[in-house]
Amino acid sequence: MATSGGTVKKTPLSQFSRPRASGIIAIDLRQDRLVGVAITDGNSEILLVSSSGKGIRFNENDVRPMGRGAAGVRGIKMPEGHEVIALTIVRDGMILTATENGYGKRTNVEDFPVQGRGGQGVIAIQTSERNGRTVGAALVGAEDEIMLISSNGTLVRTAVDDISVQGRNTQGVRLIRVESEQRLVGLARIAFIEAGDDD
Repeated sequence: MATSGGTVKKTPLSQFSRPRASGIIAIDLRQDRLVGVAITDGNSEILLVSSSGKGIRFNENDVRPMGRGAAGVRGIKMPEGHEVIALTIVRDGMILTATENGYGKRTNVEDFPVQGRGGQGVIAIQTSERNGRTVGAALVGAEDEIMLISSNGTLVRTAVDDISVQGRNTQGVRLIRVESEQRLVGLARIAFIEAGDDD
């Protein structure tokens, strides 16, 4: 689990084996909010990306297992006023990042060095006046598509393969044109599904 404040927490699935109709506590959020949850194999690598354009990659073994009621430990340190916007389990593929002014890019996963948790991370995409804050990050494959969502409700679906591959310390290219006083608010990966013989 990852929170907007940069906290991460790992809890064995066995602790969720007896759910109640009203639900059970999964994490002590305090003044925070949950931004991502993923199932790992116990030896995965985690990538957190923040709205400041920084990303940190670390091994999940840096996070000890905790009970459901625990709050977790620091995953990434961020400048004041910024928050974690994405939790990704690192696998083969590329990291697609997008900013509120409609710019983005793909970057090789290998460009993100493995670090210890709790640091400031490295630049994932530049957050310039042109780009604005980072609003989305996802692990994508070459055959996937993404859905981009703007604050006025416009959806744009585009092929991942049409998006430039660039290094970490770059601003990216235009993904979606946003109107004045509008902004990109998020992205979602659409996984490639091979058509069956009966289609």
